[in-house]
Amino acid sequence: MSGWCERSRIVLPFLRIASFALLASVCAPGWSADAPPTTGPHQDTDSGRSVDTDLATLPLEVLMQETVSTATRLTQPISDAPAAVFVLTAKDIKDFEWRTLADALASLPGLYVSYDRDYAYLGGRGFQRPGDYNSRFLLLVDGVRLNDTVYDQAPIGTDFPVDMDLVERIEYVPGPGSAVYGSNALFGIVNVITRTGESLRGAEVAVAAGSFGEKRARASYGWHGSNGADLVLSASAYERRGQDLYYPEFDTPDQNNGVAQGLDYDRAQSFLAKFADGDFGLSMGYGNRTKGVPNAPYGALFNSPSNTTDTHSFINGSFHHAVSDGLQLAAAVYWGRYDYRTPSLYAPGPVENIDGDHALWYGGDVHATITSIPGNRMVFGMDYTRDAERDQYNYNVDPYAVNLDDRHSSNREGVYAEDELQLPANFSLNAGLRYDKETVAGGNISPRLALAYKASPRDTFKFVYGLAYRAPNAYELYYAVAGVGGQLANPSLKAEHITTNEFIYEREIGASGRATLSLFHYDIRDLISETRDPSSGLYIFENLNRANADGAELSYEQKFAGGARIRASYSWQIARDSSSGAILQNSPRNLFKLNVVMPVYANAARIGTEIRCVSSRFANQGHAAGYCLGNVTVASSRLIRHADLSFSVYNVANARYTDPAGPGFVQDVIVQQSREFLVKMVYGF
Repeated sequence: MSGWCERSRIVLPFLRIASFALLASVCAPGWSADAPPTTGPHQDTDSGRSVDTDLATLPLEVLMQETVSTATRLTQPISDAPAAVFVLTAKDIKDFEWRTLADALASLPGLYVSYDRDYAYLGGRGFQRPGDYNSRFLLLVDGVRLNDTVYDQAPIGTDFPVDMDLVERIEYVPGPGSAVYGSNALFGIVNVITRTGESLRGAEVAVAAGSFGEKRARASYGWHGSNGADLVLSASAYERRGQDLYYPEFDTPDQNNGVAQGLDYDRAQSFLAKFADGDFGLSMGYGNRTKGVPNAPYGALFNSPSNTTDTHSFINGSFHHAVSDGLQLAAAVYWGRYDYRTPSLYAPGPVENIDGDHALWYGGDVHATITSIPGNRMVFGMDYTRDAERDQYNYNVDPYAVNLDDRHSSNREGVYAEDELQLPANFSLNAGLRYDKETVAGGNISPRLALAYKASPRDTFKFVYGLAYRAPNAYELYYAVAGVGGQLANPSLKAEHITTNEFIYEREIGASGRATLSLFHYDIRDLISETRDPSSGLYIFENLNRANADGAELSYEQKFAGGARIRASYSWQIARDSSSGAILQNSPRNLFKLNVVMPVYANAARIGTEIRCVSSRFANQGHAAGYCLGNVTVASSRLIRHADLSFSVYNVANARYTDPAGPGFVQDVIVQQSREFLVKMVYGF
């Protein structure tokens, strides 16, 4: 907490802004938390474009009935889901101008993001292990797994292959999800649902420019036919020059006095196509990102050319058919590919080294939903994934020398069942069970039980128990390269397992507010962690002891009839090594989030204010001090007909803050981004 006190001068101005926004929204004529706004499409008289009412403007009795499908394979109201589900909408993304998926997720209770100037890493409920590439979260796009088959990585930074303007909503389900989805869903599931042609309704272009040479452009087209057919086509491009960065660890004359010049650049391109007609749907996406690496990890020469290139491709087909009123069938087939490549220079020589992988997978899922039995809604299904390529390579260019040429493949098969059972006296039980068999992890059983009690129309209590697992990925099992920054393989790794207990209390406040309290306890055994082998000095992944976490999350959200809204959360969490009792690395004790949107000048403009506070965290040697960040976006759709203009300032107070560095970095902590500006225009035809 001391880090917060030191930064009170940063957060206080934003608390004043947020307080003013809340006060204005409550006191403004006609604005009331109990008076629901009008719903349904309305006409923007200034722009002439039809605007669909968003979740953020709905009263809570409607919001609580808004259906989600990520927590289970059953479509259900948020209040009935066997977890504390959180939803972010396209309007949230626009009002706060989140540029990456990481920006959006960082606003949610219990989640925090670290960045090492290459990748963004997601932590949840006190866990963000060194060397983990988000493999303990399952990332879905329109319900289909995006985690690759080498690193099991969930891309959430600029490597995420979908433009954030194309995101309709984000559903986040904290807690274990292996009972539904199998491996990787240890700490939570993130489902990114993309926009439809019906929501786009024609052509749309977007351009943006910002600090450090940032430029963005997007062209999209959406069409919705009278027979229900739907089409989306979109292409995006992004580039950023970045800035010269100073690293005192390399401050010598022969290393440019610690200044990395021109190595913080970032470039990305993406494409998305979707088509649906009747029971059938098809989507395909592509994303390519090249990021400069300025901080010389894993023994690379400082201030020498180095970058990472990540390429994601996917094709998904779906089929849904109602056989009868009580029986629905659904099937999906999918294909995915991920390629990674990093050229770096190493001493002596220097020698150019290329490190990379090829990942390719395909599979399918089929399940039936049965609702014909009174008091029950059941799902029975099975899925299969063939990890056809889990290949990793490493070689020196000149003189040519192969250091690693590893080729593996594997299979994953799963069967699952779930029942949502209505019980007497306002009780309900959600019971799920899944069995998975994997080439590298053998058989794993993942149950989940959630007992819910609706004490009153406004009060719901939930008790959730679950088991989940994560199979070791190919990088942890097979990557082996000798030399500086090298690694040892460990093919004997076992899957890690988590047991969770959670109590959830949800309270509806007025007609358009909700408060949620979650108390949780996690136990993890065979936790996979990256360490140093004492005999060779190389890195290695091992199953280390056990870990546990206890915590509480309190969140509150309120919508107002005039369009203002507020969302706030506080999380207290403590994650420890079960044997030593030591606090885990990169595990903040406290998190505080505040998001306020306030329409001004008779809805001619809107102000989105965001505050995120993270308490101090242990790093490998020292610690990263606590910090508070404030972001502000001012936007209007009245200045130019058919257009939405916005101006954003990120890290308004120009706070200097750091994130703990992962293994392989000379730095103990990584200095984060200074103040930035972004101007954006979205124009619809």
